[in-house]
Amino acid sequence: MQVFRYLLIVGLLLVFLLPAQATIAAERFKVLVVSSYEEDYLWTAEIRAGIEQTLGGTAELKFYYMNTKDELSRGTERAAEAYQLYLKFQPDGVIAADDNAQSMFVVPYLRNKVKTPGMFCGVNGDPEHYGYPALNVSGILERYHFEETLAFNRQFDEQIKRFVYMGKAGPTADMEELQLNKLITAEKLSVKLVGFLRPETRQQALELAREYREKADLLIVGSLQGVTDEAGKALNEIDVLPEVFRAFNKPSGAINAYTVRYGALAAVVKSGMEQGKVAARMLLQAMRGTPLTDLPITRNYFGTRMINVTTLRQLQLKPPATALRGAELVRSV
Repeated sequence: MQVFRYLLIVGLLLVFLLPAQATIAAERFKVLVVSSYEEDYLWTAEIRAGIEQTLGGTAELKFYYMNTKDELSRGTERAAEAYQLYLKFQPDGVIAADDNAQSMFVVPYLRNKVKTPGMFCGVNGDPEHYGYPALNVSGILERYHFEETLAFNRQFDEQIKRFVYMGKAGPTADMEELQLNKLITAEKLSVKLVGFLRPETRQQALELAREYREKADLLIVGSLQGVTDEAGKALNEIDVLPEVFRAFNKPSGAINAYTVRYGALAAVVKSGMEQGKVAARMLLQAMRGTPLTDLPITRNYFGTRMINVTTLRQLQLKPPATALRGAELVRSV
């Protein structure tokens, strides 16, 4: 009797488990991720982590990097390579990260041309600029916490009345300026913008930081990845940002978490992890059959308050306790 019961239980388990396993196996998708920037760029790594955390157990992921921070001139060539990979890999879905992957890869090769669903993330430009939403494209926009960062820094120094923004010359800086100008037009910034700086070299970045020390009370830095040294070599931001903040020697803000760790005083930073997770989650829904009309374009909302205590001491600032409460405290690397 015990043997019979055992066999009955085993039989029932097989009946219920085998279909479930078959369903899981059938839902193993293939996803191509095309990143605008370099694999070792920290923002790219944040997005990848969010994608892997969301799709790692459900999809075979293949990543391609267009490297347009360091080699923008080769962007169209790299986009063509990404398309050849798309044709060979035949993915069930595509994620394209940041603006260059949209203008150089998705728009010319995929948008309204294939049935494969695609999700964008990290996009600074207006979606209409790329013809989004499209029949097969939706995603998440990247919007900076500019006013939140301005207000946060004013808790450290109430005399902040003017700020300057710095970002490496290129498409990303153009999009960042558009975002700032929209906020200025809508009168949503509490501090006056007195300059938008686009250095191409480390030397230019340092000279501008020293020059604007007399013109501005606060420096906000976007991305300086890819500015070149005296020999024309593209640099990583850890080789540039600490020097820029020392040259300015006043309160400074940022849009990325790593920039605070490299010396910016305080910021409300966006999350690449959020961008990757949301795009991956939307793509998974699309691959499972949800119409893209039911997956409207969204934007990021999550922000983290960060303070660099090393810079805080160097500037001899004493913030109120309310500024420290709930903030992530870091030291310069």
